Amino acid sequence: MLILAYDSSQELFDWCKIPAERLPYHPMAKVKLRILPTPKPLYEGFANSMIEEVRSNHAAGRPTRWILPCGPRGQCPAFVERVNRERISLKNVHVFHMDEHLDWQGHHLPLSRSSYSYQGWMTRNFYQKIDPALNFPSGQSHFPNISRLDEIAEQMKEIGGVDSVYGGIGYRGHIAFNEPPRSPWYRITKDEFRNCITRVLHPNDDSLVALSHRGAGGCSDIIPPMASPSACVKSLSAKRIRLYSETDAWKQTVIRILPFRWVSPEIPVPYVQEHSDCIVTADAATAACSPVRN
Repeated sequence: MLILAYDSSQELFDWCKIPAERLPYHPMAKVKLRILPTPKPLYEGFANSMIEEVRSNHAAGRPTRWILPCGPRGQCPAFVERVNRERISLKNVHVFHMDEHLDWQGHHLPLSRSSYSYQGWMTRNFYQKIDPALNFPSGQSHFPNISRLDEIAEQMKEIGGVDSVYGGIGYRGHIAFNEPPRSPWYRITKDEFRNCITRVLHPNDDSLVALSHRGAGGCSDIIPPMASPSACVKSLSAKRIRLYSETDAWKQTVIRILPFRWVSPEIPVPYVQEHSDCIVTADAATAACSPVRN
């Protein structure tokens, strides 16, 4: 038997009916939420946050250490443009990528395969767009490796931890591919999920449907059926967490679950409530009331 995600459906319906303008100031919210009018300023704010962090740490003589997503993606061109135009050196920045698609046998995809190899997409659309004189040194960008699953966590430890986690939010509240367990045959406790390590898994069916609908015209055959998310505990131990959501109706419900629901593996994103410096930014369409009728 699966654990229920809410005390009652009515509780969920009540969260969905909260007017968007009240969400950032709601007295019961456990996470700081910002709402921007459209995705464009959201992407620009995402890029600017990264730029200002690099500058602040550089001025203080500190390295910058990030966990970065491959989605959302709109911040990438804005970040690259500012780095190149303003001549911002990234030589002392370390990047750990939070997840990767895998094929049906649990192997890495060819880097040239469309947008579903996250390493390939980031190489072509992020790293190769940055002036080589300013770019991250090659040994300072890390992706999950199925041959060495513990490697990325060990590398984070070697450089003294992570400053910031930047990421998005999945339809069922996952960050990276840290999917909610959905099997009736086993249960994962709240603490086990919090301390999960980099691993290989099958994304839940709803994630595959969402990916195929949003990016492949409903052609689910093109969506890689396995994935590797990085260690959840390393994200929660970062100095700050910044999440961004701009997918309209896909995320209208989960953006309301995030600040109010208790922590459990069934909808993972409320784990960020445990962090002392977490800000979630959504555009107005994503923060809009879900169209519940009860």
